[in-house]
Amino acid sequence: MPKAVLWDFGNVIVRWNPRTLYSKIFSDPAECDRFLADVCTLAWHAPTDCGVTFADNVAALVEKHPHHEPHIRAWHERWDEMFSGAIAETEAAIHALHARGVPQYGLSNISHETLHSTLAMSPAFARLDGYVASGLEGVMKPDPAIYRLCCERFGLGPGDFLFVDDSARNVAAAAELGFDTHHFTDPAALRPALASRGLL
Repeated sequence: MPKAVLWDFGNVIVRWNPRTLYSKIFSDPAECDRFLADVCTLAWHAPTDCGVTFADNVAALVEKHPHHEPHIRAWHERWDEMFSGAIAETEAAIHALHARGVPQYGLSNISHETLHSTLAMSPAFARLDGYVASGLEGVMKPDPAIYRLCCERFGLGPGDFLFVDDSARNVAAAAELGFDTHHFTDPAALRPALASRGLL
């Protein structure tokens, strides 16, 4: 049975969706869809989660799409507007686990430039005993190296963790290494998953 919980951040503790911002910028939903599918894609964003600066990543994309320059720059300049608050069920679970003395850690694909503003979005982050952020390490999920780094840094084996993530690919990679996992798709299913493992 796991004795610690390893939390993803985005869409597990706090809700993150670029559309939350870009629906304000583009009044036409179809235009918003095209922009997020063809210009500011998640594949384009990924290098910032691995340590590339927003300035460099934005500049490269602006060269390809100069007519979208203000929209592309908004990705960084208005980053916090992509969030729509904390997930109450996760916050409650983190506080309950803390009260029981269960060790809790974070593992997030996140830029080093937006890490601290994200950590300020919920008091639940202060309950974590440590975290591994991809932008600080230069490696990101689902690379096995970042999961091994968590074990090394927190002094626990894979089987000691329950890893909670909204990405099926990230969950599968952790499971292959021996982590217990919970694919976070329904906030209401979180507490039963913790209780079934004796954590709550």
